[in-house]
Amino acid sequence: MKRPDHFAKRILMSALGVVICGISVGMFKHAALGVDPFQTLMSGLDAVVPLNFGTLYVVANLLLLLFALALDRSKIGLATLINLFLLGYIAQFSQGCVAKLMPDPSLPARFALLIAAIVIMCLASAFYFTADLGVSTYDAVALIWSQRQKRIPFFACRVITDLVCVVLGIALCLIAGYSMGRISAEVNIGTIITAFFMGPLIEVFNRKVARPFLER
Repeated sequence: MKRPDHFAKRILMSALGVVICGISVGMFKHAALGVDPFQTLMSGLDAVVPLNFGTLYVVANLLLLLFALALDRSKIGLATLINLFLLGYIAQFSQGCVAKLMPDPSLPARFALLIAAIVIMCLASAFYFTADLGVSTYDAVALIWSQRQKRIPFFACRVITDLVCVVLGIALCLIAGYSMGRISAEVNIGTIITAFFMGPLIEVFNRKVARPFLER
């Protein structure tokens, strides 16, 4: 049985997870070496929709929230709402701060920023998932799909949704007239690294940091 203070800890872990994740997204974008698949889609939408990134993030996630509510409300919780209304604005603010600190980073500095962003995002995800107070609206899509289609494992559903996000993101950037050089800032080595290494890193942070913090 969980101790009485665990719910307060879980709220804290959810809030910290979203804030730290938002910071890492801003770092990803400034490193310009690729972002995760969902952020690739958001970058494509940002290129064609006349809204600032923070507001656009809220609108896109509201649409995904409606999808999740219609099919499986159990995936929606307090953490979902915190993610929905805070992450986009934190990412926007974080990118501005990093741009002021590193206005014209060299390639090695961009790689260092990318690696730091990946580590920070994995740590944030570990806190967020371990808190178990709901999932992000994007995570809910693959979870609901895998549970409704028993023959398709979650991993396959997540790969497919990630690929769809990347393809749509690139298509929207092309529609907006982005050059391939600019598109490569969104779909690059960072996108590949997050696809293959985030899972193991999140599990390490779960085991070594998030779970001990919750149970302490």
